[in-house]
Amino acid sequence: MRVKDMLPEGNFEVIEAKNGLEGFNLINTEHPNLIMLDFLLPKMSGWEVYQEIQKRPELKAIPLVLMSGRKEEVTEKLPEPFELFSFIEKPFDQKQLINAIKDAMAKAKKQAQTIPEVSPSSLSASTTGNPMAAEIVALQAKVNVLQGEIDLLRKQMGQLVNFVKQKLK
Repeated sequence: MRVKDMLPEGNFEVIEAKNGLEGFNLINTEHPNLIMLDFLLPKMSGWEVYQEIQKRPELKAIPLVLMSGRKEEVTEKLPEPFELFSFIEKPFDQKQLINAIKDAMAKAKKQAQTIPEVSPSSLSASTTGNPMAAEIVALQAKVNVLQGEIDLLRKQMGQLVNFVKQKLK
């Protein structure tokens, strides 16, 4: 609740979960523009949610802010520097939170730009026998990355429009 209150005003919806399992299910169904994940959660830990996110390219492309009051527990499993997500140590203030969100978005954008080209020879044996299937898999991966970028741009445009409207009042 406190994190939700720290978020800047804008045209976006905050979806909350009571535990890691519920959160992961919401991530799968809602495909949010940003994931804020606590490392210590009941039912499914933040670490387990993170591992599941990393298995799916369309989820892996979503900016991620990982939060914990015990950084050493995070660094035991994920050594620094954190290249795939932004980390913020509890307790934190609004400025630190906003900086972490900006950092997570920059890292997600950088990661999307460095996704290697997929060639038929690099795919699994099940698709290499069919060149069309390999090309479809490669194109789908590119579409997923582009869709994530489009969603992020839509969100940012909405926030910009709201900001301009507020300034014009």
